[in-house]
Amino acid sequence: MSTHLTPLFAPEGVVVIGASRQSGKLGAAMARSLTPFPGARALVNSRRPEPGEGVYASVAEAAAHTAGRLDLAVLCVPAAGCAQALAEAAAAGCRAALVCAGGFGEAGPEGERYAQALRRVAQETGIRLLGPNTSGFFAPHLGLTASFVPAAGRIPAGDIAVVAASGGVNHALSFDLAAAGNGISLGVGIGTGLDVTAADVLEHLAGDDRTTAVALHLETVPDGPRLVEAVRLVASVKPVVALVVGRSDVGDFARSHTGALATSWRTTRAALRQAGAVVVDDERETVDALTALSRVQLRPDPDPGLAVVTAQAGPGLLLADRAGGDGIRMPELAEDTRRTLSGLLPPLTYQRNPVDTGRPAETFARVLGATAADPAVDLLAVYALTEPDSVDLASAAQDAGLGARSPAVVVVGGLPEDVTEQRARLHKAGIPALTGPASAANAVRALVTHARQRAVPADPPVPTDLPVRTTPASVPSGPLDEDAAKTFLASLGIRTPGRVACDTRADAHDALRLLGGPVAVKVLDAAILHKTEAGGVHLGVRTPGELDTALDAIGPGHRYLVEAMAPAGVDLVLGVRRDPVFGPVVLAGLGGTAAEALADVAIRLAPLSAAEAARMPDDLAARALLDGWRGGPVLDRTDFGRVVAALAAALAASPDTAEIEINPLRLTADGLIALDAVIVPTTEETDHA
Repeated sequence: MSTHLTPLFAPEGVVVIGASRQSGKLGAAMARSLTPFPGARALVNSRRPEPGEGVYASVAEAAAHTAGRLDLAVLCVPAAGCAQALAEAAAAGCRAALVCAGGFGEAGPEGERYAQALRRVAQETGIRLLGPNTSGFFAPHLGLTASFVPAAGRIPAGDIAVVAASGGVNHALSFDLAAAGNGISLGVGIGTGLDVTAADVLEHLAGDDRTTAVALHLETVPDGPRLVEAVRLVASVKPVVALVVGRSDVGDFARSHTGALATSWRTTRAALRQAGAVVVDDERETVDALTALSRVQLRPDPDPGLAVVTAQAGPGLLLADRAGGDGIRMPELAEDTRRTLSGLLPPLTYQRNPVDTGRPAETFARVLGATAADPAVDLLAVYALTEPDSVDLASAAQDAGLGARSPAVVVVGGLPEDVTEQRARLHKAGIPALTGPASAANAVRALVTHARQRAVPADPPVPTDLPVRTTPASVPSGPLDEDAAKTFLASLGIRTPGRVACDTRADAHDALRLLGGPVAVKVLDAAILHKTEAGGVHLGVRTPGELDTALDAIGPGHRYLVEAMAPAGVDLVLGVRRDPVFGPVVLAGLGGTAAEALADVAIRLAPLSAAEAARMPDDLAARALLDGWRGGPVLDRTDFGRVVAALAAALAASPDTAEIEINPLRLTADGLIALDAVIVPTTEETDHA
């Protein structure tokens, strides 16, 4: 398939600008890497041309003496000379370029001028530009290694693509994937991404039949919506496994590396997950997930069942324990399956799931086949050591029909020289082979996550007998205090406590008589966002004397809000805000400072449907608290989804609003009720770190 990036990743010919005879120079290393490329090749060195040796003074001269079109220019010159070199390459007919040098936007004002000049040439000429600040890319099936890392040329061809923010990570992941028995279809280091971004490469890979799965590594995101759409496009046809940097405070380092803005780690992960990517925690899990997903996938299923067959009890227990911790269902095997297994295994072995075979024997293949065929089993995980005198694991797995017919992952334990041969045979049969229980657990989690994501139910139709708002409600203009914010929430159908806004102390006493005790007494001022920290919240006020004490603590010169106390329940936080990279997002989690410290939150991009919003609590580690924990209230997911969708729509309809937050949104026996609300205009400086 020909795309706008074909001249970059599948060029007819390549020219190295800045080629050098000094072996330690970048230009010399790149020229050596490109030597095996079977297409047209040319070298340019304007200072020391040697036409007789195939080194020309300009790209135009090189093109004139080279049989074949020079599509790709590899620039191995300092940052200051890149713009001119790029312009000359474009003028000579090159349609794509790789810029390896650093010293651009990440290097201060002078570097930013170089970056702007480079970007201007690309825009004016239409030449596609990968980099700068990258170690390059490689397409092993084409014999094309545009990288100055010597070993990159020995990476085997295969069907996994790597799209990494960092050229170094591109190489590291590719080497690790190769060590795990995989091959690479395309490995790309984006670098600064002045022109070609990760989204561009993903769109290219969506139509690449050679690629069956994609690794995506991100440090920063220049265009959130574009990236999300690109991931969604690829994930609709092949798995995407995403690794996002930024769990710790590495924002300054990431910016110094790429010159780009680092966005929220949690928001980026949530956005990619929502787009269909399998999001992982580290590079080891990335490799294990791709080893599995590039070979086998489960059918869409919201709750796949896992069975474990182990030839050694301890490692099998490790695998089963991790699966349980990951929330993966391990069903007890059916009675018919257990009856079959009892005829194949020693009587003292455990056969309900996990299945402990003891030392494997000639019945091992039939044990695997019977377990995989159980009606409750969607995925089989197998552990065994290499014991040629006992069982040939690769043959047993194939004889059992594992692979495409019965999805499975297999751990082959043993010395590297023994494992390599077994793993190669398993991979050839389409059965992912892993190196230990932890790696197998990573693969299982990825396969189950992928199945669950594709099983998300379609949104139900909107009932025709309910009133439907034709246009979303927009937030009233001007700063809004808590009373005004809650009035707006009530207009969205979100329940709030009975309350009275008071201008004077006398008004507050009238409100206490009207509402009865106990009440909450709060300072009412749109400029005070954190009322508790300012001493502006007093709870459980019952008598006129207690009210006077609360008003004295708040102090003169303020308005007051006197509000009925809500019944006990579980406090949540719910907010919608404008993320600087991804646009409107929704955040929901447990309320209170402890929950904030634990960061137990669910995040979605907005707008979103009520049905999708209703699934957000499933992401929370403490979700059991919302399902009647110890006789507590039960969250009505439909009502929660309606509230979330209404808030998200309101933010989308209110361009002058930066954030709407309800904290706490209390879950009571009577449902949800908003106890506090803050609406922040876009003109105010807010800190969302």
